[in-house]
Amino acid sequence: MDKKYNFEELRSVIAALRSENGCPWDKKQTHESLKPCMINEMVEAVAGINIYKETGDGTNLCEELGDVLLQVLLQSQIAEEEGLFNVEDVISGLCEKMIRRHPHVFAGQAPGSDSALLARWDEIKKKEKSGRSKEHEKTLKDAEKAAKIEVFQYLESDL
Repeated sequence: MDKKYNFEELRSVIAALRSENGCPWDKKQTHESLKPCMINEMVEAVAGINIYKETGDGTNLCEELGDVLLQVLLQSQIAEEEGLFNVEDVISGLCEKMIRRHPHVFAGQAPGSDSALLARWDEIKKKEKSGRSKEHEKTLKDAEKAAKIEVFQYLESDL
């Protein structure tokens, strides 16, 4: 394929896949049903990184990163259909976080050493969490722990 697609065209492709006349498989997917796909694509992206490291060929890595992006876009499309958020909200939240967590790039602070950068990153993350209730933090921590167990169990069953 010679055509280069842009992000808006990709969003349109994903929306078409989930539309009334779209793909039956894509239309029936949910956040929950796509979890195995997300895990598989993450594993394949890591494999792509390993292949690139070993061979210097980034072709597989490019393809697998596209598949990870597909998962983000499918999840975002479903969320938009549910009235939760859209991919622009995901992008805006990510940009805000990266700008906030990199004051040495966006706010004129001196970067310092790697350890200073990591310490500042941790300090900023703590400030971000300071407005959250202990219950909210516990819910997040418990959900992350359960997700790790779920991922490990899925990966073990796939070996």
